[in-house]
Amino acid sequence: MLEERKLEVLRAIVEDFVATSEPVGSKHIAERHHLGVSPATVRNDMSALEDEGYIVQPHTSAGRVPTDKGYRLFVDQLSTVKPLSAAERRAIESFLAGAVDLDDVVGRSVRLLAQLTRQVAVVQYPSLSRSMVRHVEVVHLTPNRVMLVMITDTGRVEQRVVELPTPLKDEVVTDLRTLLNTRLAGRPLSEAATALSDLPGAAPPQLRPVLTTLMTVILETLVEKAEERVALAGTANLTNHALDFPLMRPVLEALEEQVVLLKLLGEANDPSTVRVRIGEENVVEGLRSTSVVSIGYGQAQAVAGLGVLGPTRMDYAGSISAVRAVARYVGEMLGGTG
Repeated sequence: MLEERKLEVLRAIVEDFVATSEPVGSKHIAERHHLGVSPATVRNDMSALEDEGYIVQPHTSAGRVPTDKGYRLFVDQLSTVKPLSAAERRAIESFLAGAVDLDDVVGRSVRLLAQLTRQVAVVQYPSLSRSMVRHVEVVHLTPNRVMLVMITDTGRVEQRVVELPTPLKDEVVTDLRTLLNTRLAGRPLSEAATALSDLPGAAPPQLRPVLTTLMTVILETLVEKAEERVALAGTANLTNHALDFPLMRPVLEALEEQVVLLKLLGEANDPSTVRVRIGEENVVEGLRSTSVVSIGYGQAQAVAGLGVLGPTRMDYAGSISAVRAVARYVGEMLGGTG
């Protein structure tokens, strides 16, 4: 571990470089940060930090900038996260409280994160694999066609139109709805296959062909093959950091890929832990000039993740605070497990 004064010098370099985007010199640190030592001593500390790979001299000036390793140590040493003001907390609460459904919650959350952090924001829809069934609805469309609607505890709604092997009467549709809810309501989707396994055999003979068809749709399209979705906002914020992205095209191309966005949040599975991936730590090659701050949202457990992406020269304390606060409010709004 670095001695405390060198950590203070590194912290000063990170904070000033984030604020100004200019390399930071020893005289500036000694004058601005009141470390109680001379510029010569600060220069010696900076030489030691450079030797150990925490900072680098980008050109022949006396200034230094942090490396990915330096940012990592800075983030790991953050003892306090910049608190949100009372006005910011009220703004988050009132903005999200106006949401009318899950799509609105996600849309508002991703826009709010982008505005708070001035970074690219990503919010994953609640994962079906981590959700519980609140209700299954069977809507009779035509004699041989129904709409199967599944509503989860996080407010996610999945629906499919199903062609049936035999015509149905309205009263039979009511029976089907009751049978499916008896087995699924209140249970995790991960247990759906087990909950439904013996249902056709236990049902009246005239319902078995239809139940088998409905079960197939539930298990194959709503549970096992459910599409994971994400929302993105603030891509234009990247243009505010053009100097940090000499090659912006790979970043933009990566952000266009749904699977990449899901990877960004793949580790965000804990509502109590903010994860920070800096530069080369990112698994996606096109994003190795960026940092990603992410967290899971939910209450008892995470049902999905959210986060922000920006240059490695980002306000880590402020981004961590904003990501954590928005995740908490979203988790409280979704209630129960999320």
